[in-house]
Amino acid sequence: MRKVAFLSMDSLEGYSCYDDLLIEPLQKLDWQVETVSWKSRKITWKDYDCVIVRSTWDYQDSPKEFLQVLEEINSLTRLENNLEIIKWNMDKNYLRDLETKEIKIVPSLWRENFNEGESISFFDVLESDEIIIKPTVSASAINTFRIKRSNLDTYISILDTAFNSRPFLVQSFEKNIIDEGEFSLFYFGGKYSHAILKTPKQDDFRVQEEHGGILNLVQPEDEMKVSAEKILKVIQTNLLYARIDFIRTDENDFALMELELIEPSLYFNMDVESPQRFAEVFDEWMK
Repeated sequence: MRKVAFLSMDSLEGYSCYDDLLIEPLQKLDWQVETVSWKSRKITWKDYDCVIVRSTWDYQDSPKEFLQVLEEINSLTRLENNLEIIKWNMDKNYLRDLETKEIKIVPSLWRENFNEGESISFFDVLESDEIIIKPTVSASAINTFRIKRSNLDTYISILDTAFNSRPFLVQSFEKNIIDEGEFSLFYFGGKYSHAILKTPKQDDFRVQEEHGGILNLVQPEDEMKVSAEKILKVIQTNLLYARIDFIRTDENDFALMELELIEPSLYFNMDVESPQRFAEVFDEWMK
C-alpha cells in the first residue's frame, strides 16, 4: 500500500478540520494516510510517496522554519502543492502580482511596517470609511483588524505592536461580506469540485468557522467560475488543490479576496461527493 502524509500541526484543538473524510476513499484506492505535524523531527519523509500540506494553520508564526521543513520534504519526496507555488502564495503580495495580470482584487495597499502618521491616509487612498488591516503572512484571520475612520485612534497602539516590524496589507472593507458573505470555490487537479458561501455571525466580519461563520453549499454563478478559471490559467502551474475566495462588488461582479494554495480548508464536509473526487484526482495525479 502506498503512503501519503497529511501535513498538519501539533494540535487541531479549536479548529474545524475535515481531512479525515479523505481516509476511506483513499484507502479504497490503495493509499495509507498518516497525519503528521510539520514541527515533528521524528519523521522520515522519504517513507512517504507524497506529502500534502493540509492543516498547518500555525505556520505564519514561524514562516522561515516552515519553509525549511517544506524544502527538506521536497528534497526527499513529492510535495503538494509544489514548493514554488507555496512560496509565492505564502505572502499576500501575490495579490499585487495577480492584479498586474488583470485579475480584479479588493482595493489594497501594502506596507512594510506601521507608521502612525500615515495611517489616516489609508481611508482616503482606498476611498473608504472602513478598512481591514492584516499581515501579509497570516492564516485564520489572526491579527486581522476591521477599523473605522472614527475609531482609528483606539487601534494605534495595537497596530503599532502588531506591525512594528511586520509587513501588512490594507484593504477597503467590503460591506457585502456582511450583507451576502464570501464565496469559496474549490478545484482539484484544475477541475471544479464544489462551492460554499461563508457568512459571518452577527456583529462580526470574519467568516471562518472558528469565529462563528455560517457555511452553506451553493451553486456559483457562471461569471464567478469564469473568474476562478481565469485565475488558475494565469498562474500557469498544475495544482492538486486550490480554493478561490470571492466577494461580490458594488458593481455586481466578483473581486478576489484570497487565493488559497497552501493549507486551505477544503470543506469536504459540505459536499458529500467531494472526498471521493479529491481521492480520485490525487490517485491519478500520482501515476
